[in-house]
Amino acid sequence: MKIRAITVGFNVAMPSLARKLESVGRFIALAKTAFQDAGFDVQTTRIATQPWAEYIPAVDKRTLRGKIQMFEDLCQNNGIDFCSIGTAYKPEETDQVADILASTEIISCSATIAARRTGLNHQVISAAASAIKKVAEKSYKGEGNFRFAAIANCPPDIPFFPAGFHRGRTCFMIALEASDLVVKAFSLAHDLKSAKRELKVILGKEYRKVENIALRIEKHGRVFFHGVDLSPAPSILPEESIGLAFEKLGRSMFGAPGTLATAGLITEVLRSIEVKQCGFSGLMLPVMEDAVLAQRIGRLSLDALLAYSAVCGTGLDCVPLPGDTPVRVIRSMLLDIATLALRLDKPLIARLLPIPNGHAGSMTSIESPYLINCVIPHVTQNER
Repeated sequence: MKIRAITVGFNVAMPSLARKLESVGRFIALAKTAFQDAGFDVQTTRIATQPWAEYIPAVDKRTLRGKIQMFEDLCQNNGIDFCSIGTAYKPEETDQVADILASTEIISCSATIAARRTGLNHQVISAAASAIKKVAEKSYKGEGNFRFAAIANCPPDIPFFPAGFHRGRTCFMIALEASDLVVKAFSLAHDLKSAKRELKVILGKEYRKVENIALRIEKHGRVFFHGVDLSPAPSILPEESIGLAFEKLGRSMFGAPGTLATAGLITEVLRSIEVKQCGFSGLMLPVMEDAVLAQRIGRLSLDALLAYSAVCGTGLDCVPLPGDTPVRVIRSMLLDIATLALRLDKPLIARLLPIPNGHAGSMTSIESPYLINCVIPHVTQNER
């Protein structure tokens, strides 16, 4: 198991931003050292802020880009690997996403397309669909959408990006990459009952270690510990793949009958682990971030992935699309995700990557170290 991210959430005040980031950088260095001294590999350090429109008022595109680029430079100077500048609630804010991502490298953001209190936001759904297309066109091989998500019913202070945004007092959260532990548990199991037992024992033991270290950091660093996101994020390594874990237990390829039951089992176990939880704390199936899922996407329909969202944590995550997928089709996909999130009262996201000049059945050629190239799935586009 690895620490995917140590994420600090705080409220930005532009006049004092440099001093604040120096303080946050020192705390993150302390936290990173504590986990490394305990034997954990810390992959990234991150910060998440309140929605950027709240600290960068309406400005022209050039001024906005300049302020965000300055923010990015300060992060990099203080040992912060990635930064989420929060979420957009209005279509005019969502329209800024393509310019923000095109002019930065470590900045992430999102658009809130649905929330429990306000329901579906049809205007932002439309704006987010357009933004996804524009980001694909403005970024190298379409990989810019790795840093943007349409989010539905998501709480603040999720340590995974690009869904993360902050509200309230300064805090820190921990995100994990623990798919290797699921592989281990399912390799020891003979059936669903024993799989559930093994998984709870193995995850519970390791997650409590993380919680104990975080509580010590809270005491020494004097920053509120918000919790651990128990989601066992997947791996680009084949031997640690969450898809491999499914196949170890089911003895058949991911996507075969029984996949939904296994997904539900994992999420049930995660919810039962008695540590301080935050974020999604559910099963994640980000296609291009997992070695086996990336191999299987050519055999899966997007409807199947959407169905798995009913019992897991993230929705349609890191899914490549044909480059000519119309905005109206992307909008419909976002509407499905938003509706499912509200109906089931759970957080879901859509992180969709239209691949310029890519078509169904062809391979992606993204060069990101965080993504695995895969076959682009078919997307139904016909109109009646």
